[in-house]
Amino acid sequence: MVHAQQLEKEYEAVADKVIEWRRDIHQNPELSNREFKTADKIANHLKSLGIIVKTNVAHTGVVGILKGKQKGKVVALRADIDALPVTERNDLPFKSTVTAEFLGEKVGVMHACGHDAHTAILMGVAEVLSQKRDKLRGTVKFIFQPAEEGPPPGEEGGAALMIKEGVLENPKVDVIFGLHIRSQIPAGVIRYKSGGAMAAAQSFTIKVKGKQTHGSQPWSGVDPILISAKIIDGLQTIISREVELTKEAAIITVGKIKSGIRFNIIPESAEMIGTIRTLDYAMKEKVNKRMHEMVPNIAKAYGGEAIIEIKDATDITYNDPDLVRQMLPTLERVAGGENVQSQKAVTIAEDFSYFQREVPGFFFFLGGMTPGNVGSFPHHTPDFLIDESGLLLGVKTLAEMSMDYLNQ
Repeated sequence: MVHAQQLEKEYEAVADKVIEWRRDIHQNPELSNREFKTADKIANHLKSLGIIVKTNVAHTGVVGILKGKQKGKVVALRADIDALPVTERNDLPFKSTVTAEFLGEKVGVMHACGHDAHTAILMGVAEVLSQKRDKLRGTVKFIFQPAEEGPPPGEEGGAALMIKEGVLENPKVDVIFGLHIRSQIPAGVIRYKSGGAMAAAQSFTIKVKGKQTHGSQPWSGVDPILISAKIIDGLQTIISREVELTKEAAIITVGKIKSGIRFNIIPESAEMIGTIRTLDYAMKEKVNKRMHEMVPNIAKAYGGEAIIEIKDATDITYNDPDLVRQMLPTLERVAGGENVQSQKAVTIAEDFSYFQREVPGFFFFLGGMTPGNVGSFPHHTPDFLIDESGLLLGVKTLAEMSMDYLNQ
């Protein structure tokens, strides 16, 4: 009882700091592989707690190692630290007005996915656990990961590069925990899924070649914009007519199309980029196969040519069922049994999945919506907003999961 009361005091002591850190990071966002100031802030905080710190991991990543007084297993906790090329529309005192260059264009930069919250939460966890090192039986490794949203073209980054550089070794990690705040789950609620929880993500590029001509004489050329429209329409039939959606969800989204320079010219080429999301490996293979078949054949039917390239971005986020069963009592004790809810898989993706390919992991969702607010805005939008009252629950869950796992 005394231990629980002391812990609660330590949580209360760090609560305002977590909000302050989150707001500062939100106001000063940085794109993937460019998180220099964010990394400095994290490293300085960890050093102030007497935690062993490694910097410049996978470019801008920070790793902290907290060794308990007694030997034991190693728990890793991960937070992603990068922001997105999104211009914020919220009217907040700590609103982001930062701009940067992304793919050759000047863009606004915003923490439109909650990574600022994840970073602040893990900084808070580090502060709480650093005060408990005498009672820890084992080691906690704090992984602050850059480029979760994907490294810039031509660069490596994210979880895959951290693993390549040995983040799960020295000391060797036994399990890894992570969370993601969600603007569409009420603050105070935790949701999870055992097994496959989040989708594998792939990116694709389609290049269409037509024949340029005057816009008033389409018969003398081949319109790559028309072909692109037919390809987009055809790709959706793979989802709506060929994939067994009652088994698992699947998504094909074209996120960008670029073509043409003038209103009265039918251009020579067009380019599309997009994403594929699948929750089943056989389904992933089928979708990829049909896209490779369909794209060049549609273009050919309209007198043009097209090539498609598909690249893997993340794997399926897989929560180890045994680890989930082991840690659920901790979540229920911390959040209250009625606030820990099982959910279906979702088609968003996470490169946390790369860590889970190497060691058992448990990744769950933390509520960040003001309870009763049905008009919350989704992630990756200019209006994305979270209720900061949910942050302290994130600190408590990761801290107590770590202590419970190590001391069992």
